[in-house]
Amino acid sequence: MYRRSRRTWLAWAPWKHRILFWLGAVLVGGTAVAFAIGSEYAMNWFEAVVTSRPWLALIITPLGLGLIALVTQRYFPEAKGSGIPQTIAALQVDDKALRKRLLSLRIALGKIILTMFGLLCGASVGREGPTVQIGASIMYALDRLIPFPRRELERGFILAGSAAGVAAAFNTPLAGVVFAIEEMSRSYEQRTSGTVLTAVIVAGIVAIALLGNYTYFGHTSAKLLDVDGWTAVVLCGLIGGILGGLFSRVVIAAARGLPGKLGVFMRSRPVAFAMATGLLLAIIGLISDNSTYGTGYHQAKALLEGSGGLTPTYGVLKLLATLLSFLTGNPGGIFAPSLSVGAGLGANISSMLPSVPVGAVIILGMVAYFSGVIQAPITAFVIVMEMTDGHDMVVPLMAASLLAYLTSRIICPQPLYAALAEGFMPKHVPVASGDTAPKK
Repeated sequence: MYRRSRRTWLAWAPWKHRILFWLGAVLVGGTAVAFAIGSEYAMNWFEAVVTSRPWLALIITPLGLGLIALVTQRYFPEAKGSGIPQTIAALQVDDKALRKRLLSLRIALGKIILTMFGLLCGASVGREGPTVQIGASIMYALDRLIPFPRRELERGFILAGSAAGVAAAFNTPLAGVVFAIEEMSRSYEQRTSGTVLTAVIVAGIVAIALLGNYTYFGHTSAKLLDVDGWTAVVLCGLIGGILGGLFSRVVIAAARGLPGKLGVFMRSRPVAFAMATGLLLAIIGLISDNSTYGTGYHQAKALLEGSGGLTPTYGVLKLLATLLSFLTGNPGGIFAPSLSVGAGLGANISSMLPSVPVGAVIILGMVAYFSGVIQAPITAFVIVMEMTDGHDMVVPLMAASLLAYLTSRIICPQPLYAALAEGFMPKHVPVASGDTAPKK
C-alpha cells in the first residue's frame, strides 16, 4: 500500500498537470494586474483630454465606439459584452469546438485590447467581468498543451480560471471562490472545489506581489447603530433591487431583439448604433461634468471618502451611461460601473436619512444595486465586504443584498448572465452531463 502511494505521488503524469495548472494561475494573476494597470492608464488619458476640452468627447466617444463595434463584429464576436455569459455557456455544453470559440487566447487578447480601447474612448464599462473570460481562456488553453484526463477536470479548470480572474481583479480571494460557486457553476461540486481554491490562492499571491495587499475601495469604519440604520437597509434593498432588475430586464430584452425600428437599427447597423450610443454617452458625460465615463471607480471611492464633487444625479446618469455602453455589445463589464451606480444611489438615499452615517448607506447602496443586477446575493455581499473592509457591516450588507435580490427577481425572473449565456449556446448543442442548464 505504502509503495503504491509513493509511486502515485512520484509519478510524472499528475505532476505535469499540477505544474501546468499552477503556471496558468500565475498567468491569470499577472494578466489581471497588467489589464488593471493598462485600463487605469486608458481612463486617465481620456479624463485628461475631456477635463481640458469636454467637447472632444462628442467626437472621440462616437467614433471610438463605432470602431470597436466594427472590429468586434468582424474579428472578435465571441468577445462582446462582459465575458461572463460566454464562460457560463462554455461550462454548460460538451461541444469542444464551441468551447474553443468562446475561450481562446485570441479572444482573451481581443477582450483586453478592446475593453481598454473602450475606456480610452469614455465607455462606461469595467474590466472585472472581462477578466473572468480572460482567466477562463488562459486556463482552458492549457488543454492544448497537455490534455486533461477527465472532462470534469477540464470544467474545473475553466471554473478555476474564472474565480482566479475575479480574485485578482478585485483582490478579493473569498469573493472569487463564492463567484465560481454561485454564479458560474450554480452548484457546489466537491471534485472541483480544491482546483478553484488553489487557482484563487496562486492568482491572489501574484496580484499582491505586484500591486501590494490593498482593499479595492480602501477601509471603512461605518456602522449602523439604530433603527434608522435598518430603514436604510430596507430602502437600499428595495431601490437597488428595482433599478437593478430594470437594468437587467432591458439588457436581456435588447440581447433577444428589441421590437420596432430601434430593434431593426440595432441588428442591421450595429456600427451606426454604437456611434449613436457613443454620442448619447458623450452628452450624458457633459451633463454629469465628465463623471460618468470609465469604470466609476474613482467616483465611488470619492463618495465613500466623503470628498464629494459629484452631482446629485450621478447615480442615475451613471446607470444610463452603463446601460447604453452595454447595449452596444462592445467588450466591457458591468461590475465596477454597477458598484459606482450603487454608491451614487446610496448617496441619494443618505440625504433622506441624516442620522445614519453616509458611508454606511453608500456601501448598502453598492451591495443592493449590484445584487439587483447580477442576482447573486452572496457574491455581491462578499465582494463589497472585501472591497471596503466593511466587516462591521456584515449583517446589514447581507440583508440589503438578499432584499435586493428578491425584489429584482420579481421584475426580472431570469438572472442576467444566465439569460445572456443562451445567446452563445446554439440550439441542439448537448449540455454537459450533470450540469444545470440556464433556466428558461
